[in-house]
Amino acid sequence: MIFNRLLSRFMPVGGVIARVAENQGCGPLRGVLLLVSASLMISVAQATDVDDVVAAEKAKIGAAKSSQQRVDAIADEADELFQSFKQVSKQIEGLKVYNAQLDAQLADQRQTITDLESSIENATVMERQITPLTLKMINALEQFVSLDMPFLLDERRDRIARLHANLSRADLSSAEKFRQVLEAYKIESEYGARIDSYTDTVMMNGKPREVILLRVGRIALIYQTPDQQITAAWDQRSRSWQVLDSGDYRSAVAEGIRIARKRAAVDMLQLPIPAPEVVQ
Repeated sequence: MIFNRLLSRFMPVGGVIARVAENQGCGPLRGVLLLVSASLMISVAQATDVDDVVAAEKAKIGAAKSSQQRVDAIADEADELFQSFKQVSKQIEGLKVYNAQLDAQLADQRQTITDLESSIENATVMERQITPLTLKMINALEQFVSLDMPFLLDERRDRIARLHANLSRADLSSAEKFRQVLEAYKIESEYGARIDSYTDTVMMNGKPREVILLRVGRIALIYQTPDQQITAAWDQRSRSWQVLDSGDYRSAVAEGIRIARKRAAVDMLQLPIPAPEVVQ
């Protein structure tokens, strides 16, 4: 009975074994053996269950680890795709701006092409018109020089002769011929704003004589002999030289010649200036 009580307290299974031993009339020793055998069987069963549980937990941990690795890989891939998406989006925005700029440039180039085509169409007409205009301007300049004060006549006539000769040159374009005519007009215009002095030859009493010419724009053309004995001024109305009194303008003309040759400082001069003509 004591054995049975101990066995019942030791474990529930022991109670079952005790009842089995009591029913079969087994003694205490045999009951102990039965108890030991039952304990070993329970320990083995429990060990087997623990191994199974540990193996299952290990399997779960391994599966969870594999799942986490897959999740991490998917997260990394998603992040890479998102970064690529942002980069491609920036590139697309840049391409949109670039394409808009190209469209504006293309529109401007199309307009330029249209303007050039229109200019090309008009170029032939303009070229046909520019040649008669150039010839007319040369003739007008030639007439102007012949009616102007007689200064630097050789230089001015040679320039006009070159313009006439260039009209028949095939190696010069119509634009270049016209440009040369405009340049000649510019030179003639500049004569009216400068003071100049140079040596030339004039006819005195039917004989050529070397004199020093003083030109003040186009308002006065005066000469003086090197010995300052004769001073004369050009009269545009009579288109002839008028000899001046030696005492009136001799010193002023000599001073003007020095100023024109930059041998004296610029100063006020008293020169024979004809009165302006009244336009009828």
